[in-house]
Amino acid sequence: MKRLSNMKNYCPGTRLMLCSLLAALMAAPLCSATAAEPAKSKATKSKSKTAPADAPADAPAAAVAATSPPVQQYQYPTRPPAIAGGANPFNRLLKVTKVPHQAASEDDIHDPTNEGTMLLQPPQEAYEGLPQTETGLGNGVNWVKALDDGNLKPRWERTDPSAEPMVMDMNIVRVPKSSMPDVVFPHRQHTLWLACSNCHPDIFIPRKGANQINMAAIILGQKCGVCHGKVSFPVSECKRCHSQPKKVAVNGGGPAGP
Repeated sequence: MKRLSNMKNYCPGTRLMLCSLLAALMAAPLCSATAAEPAKSKATKSKSKTAPADAPADAPAAAVAATSPPVQQYQYPTRPPAIAGGANPFNRLLKVTKVPHQAASEDDIHDPTNEGTMLLQPPQEAYEGLPQTETGLGNGVNWVKALDDGNLKPRWERTDPSAEPMVMDMNIVRVPKSSMPDVVFPHRQHTLWLACSNCHPDIFIPRKGANQINMAAIILGQKCGVCHGKVSFPVSECKRCHSQPKKVAVNGGGPAGP
């Protein structure tokens, strides 16, 4: 600056311009900021204006996590209830009950909040004099024998006590692949107190080969398990259904088939 001030040959405008340029160079920082730093400083300045004073340090990370799409988790498939109304699909009467013939409001089968449950006849009174099963499983009553012996006469029509049932005396034999005896389904015993619409076509399609039946489905409350294990004898009484010995071929080579 002293040298410049002593340069008398320079005009005052030129001297002023050189002094301003030298002052600007001396005031500039030693290293210039990178391109990323100004952008970062601008972003920080804009966030400081919008974020509250007491915001946590990890607020930016939380904001990014909130805006990012959620991770898709695998959803296990759910099976709809086998019985309408949310009834327990498992075979409830599989074991001998500790307290037999409980009242309908306490047997874990009927709905205690339904006013119709209280109108049911108490089991101790209803089962008196009825033939019993050998195993005692379920409610211990041999309902088929009770029908055959005349102990029971179910009303076919609710409003007409003189109506007669439409009995179908026809057996259906199913041959399991295992060594278990064949299954005999008697229509007569069922149609003595049930109409065909109770089972067809919602539970069983009335067509040969249209119904795939296995024990797993029955125990889970499907097919035969809709009634057996709830209002009829449980599936643990195997011989009640698997009642026909397998036919053996003449040469002893195994089942001869139906």
